[in-house]
Amino acid sequence: MAITEDRLRQTFSEGGAQEIYQEIKANGDFLGFARQYAFSQDYRVARSALWGLTKATDEEEAQLQVMLNEMIDQALQTDNSSVRRLTLNIIERLKMDEEDLRTDFLDFCFEHMVSIEEFPGIQTLCMKLAYRMCSFYPELMGEMKRTLDAMEIEYYKPAVKSLRNRILKRLSI
Repeated sequence: MAITEDRLRQTFSEGGAQEIYQEIKANGDFLGFARQYAFSQDYRVARSALWGLTKATDEEEAQLQVMLNEMIDQALQTDNSSVRRLTLNIIERLKMDEEDLRTDFLDFCFEHMVSIEEFPGIQTLCMKLAYRMCSFYPELMGEMKRTLDAMEIEYYKPAVKSLRNRILKRLSI
């Protein structure tokens, strides 16, 4: 069955996402698929496309490296939490160098990693990404540590608490 917007709009299961991935893999065009569907204005299409892309191996997903800034823009701009989480998941798996650092994205990650209204999956992805971006600049690592120390940890889910503690441990070495 060919991948179409209608089909993506109706993908609601892990099995469906795996099927999408297998078809992208067979076609071998992760970049073309992402350009066609991952940024759809229909959040159901974008969500299903991104979900399928998250099943890719790191080598397969590396094809999306040229779209890093587009992915960051989507994470910053979308109102849909599923699209945001899946986009952040892909960004987290892509290579990020010092020259890729965007202060708007770093600010976004700091804001969302501490927001108790945010979903834990988004909080943890933002925390990982913020840590990665801060690692390029020692002065930013101080800000990262201060931000993590200031979190009132009792308000967070176990996954967020655990990641926070692991990062704080790394920062204290």
